[in-house]
Amino acid sequence: MIEEKIFKSLEEKLLEVEIKLVEVLYTKESGENILRITIDKDTLINIDDCLLATKIINPILDKDDYIKESYILDVCSIEKGGEE
Repeated sequence: MIEEKIFKSLEEKLLEVEIKLVEVLYTKESGENILRITIDKDTLINIDDCLLATKIINPILDKDDYIKESYILDVCSIEKGGEE
């Protein structure tokens, strides 16, 4: 499956900067192909973490070329519930 291949390609490089790869999902939404990559970290994820992850992810995806059609890359963090 394409998500598994992408996960394996990205996981180690992201761990080098203490970013955990949670999920890779390739889907179609509103007629657009979306590659959604969900990340996490021991501390809170901020926009700089998402930018860093994107800078790591893009060259790997370009090199491995698993997805032939055009797509939108969405790097996001997991939702954490608030304290009650």
